[in-house]
Amino acid sequence: MSEVMANPDVTHGSSVETRMPRYGMVIDLKRCYGCYACVMACKTANHTPPGVFWARLLKGEMGKFPNTVRQSLPVLCMQCEEPSCLEVCPTGATIQLDDGIVIVDQEKCMGCKYCMMACPYGARYSVEEWESYFPDGLPLSPYEEFSKKAWEEKSGVGVATKCDFCRDRVAEGRNPASVDACPANARIFGDLDDPDSEVSWLIKTYRGEVLNPEFGNKPKVYYLPPR
Repeated sequence: MSEVMANPDVTHGSSVETRMPRYGMVIDLKRCYGCYACVMACKTANHTPPGVFWARLLKGEMGKFPNTVRQSLPVLCMQCEEPSCLEVCPTGATIQLDDGIVIVDQEKCMGCKYCMMACPYGARYSVEEWESYFPDGLPLSPYEEFSKKAWEEKSGVGVATKCDFCRDRVAEGRNPASVDACPANARIFGDLDDPDSEVSWLIKTYRGEVLNPEFGNKPKVYYLPPR
């Protein structure tokens, strides 16, 4: 993380300039080999229930047989500059923080699911009831009991949930869990407004692109194409 991210008070001579970072992520598709470490790190850090994946991994083939390439595409909440989910929320439960991270206020959310329908990236979930990983009739395992309690305290049941860039970790000066877990260093997190940050350099150097720019949401997750 850059100096500004760790400490937004940057000294220039005798004056102090305070600037709020604008967080974003770069995913290098050349480095990603589809190991699912990001998916598991996200589930472990956020205690998401079965079937809920704030970090997902899509896989497909590119090219024409016999010259085909297997490609992995990690996806998550795009933390859009102009989020559709925020516009349709009738209670103001969806909030965009000063640093650009979009979150859900569980106390205000009434579970209408308008935001889930509005999100063009399918990045939102609503859990009506915690379901076990195991067949019906078996009690929850100790891990499931722990995860269920942690999930209900942080996210809740019957309300909208989504990736928040692990903002509790970011507040401590750390990266999102999926970034630190990637063994190939395919995920990079940083301040998009800092021209000297690694994310800014990568986007400029390798012409980072966002998914489906035609949607008009201005995502802050950029992808570096295979090269």
